[in-house]
Amino acid sequence: MKNKVLLSMFAASTLLLVPAIGSSEDKDTEVRTLTGCLTKAEGAHEYKLTTENGGTWELHSKTVRLSPHRGHTVTVTGKVRHADMHEAKEKVKDEMKEHDMDKGATEHGHLTVTSLSMVSDSCRR
Repeated sequence: MKNKVLLSMFAASTLLLVPAIGSSEDKDTEVRTLTGCLTKAEGAHEYKLTTENGGTWELHSKTVRLSPHRGHTVTVTGKVRHADMHEAKEKVKDEMKEHDMDKGATEHGHLTVTSLSMVSDSCRR
């Protein structure tokens, strides 16, 4: 009888932890929408987006076909990969600006694309 009570308590506590695990994962995911020129990167399924301010983003997607939009200006929305490293880079960049050391520092990151829309069938250069 005592074992059944302990097992029931363990099962109930485990079920209570499952929503907490899922919500922290969603909370830590940063979503971005970016517009720029899409080009092919070095890896097999890797693409690069260069924004108007010169920032570069490495794009990946398992659900959105990026290849038909090479050389196009596109708007992509997706989840920032390695957001903790991206935030650290942003803090350094902000500190450089504060000390007037920002000599054209641009944003760089990794994005898993969830949607894409074409803005133009060419890129402005």
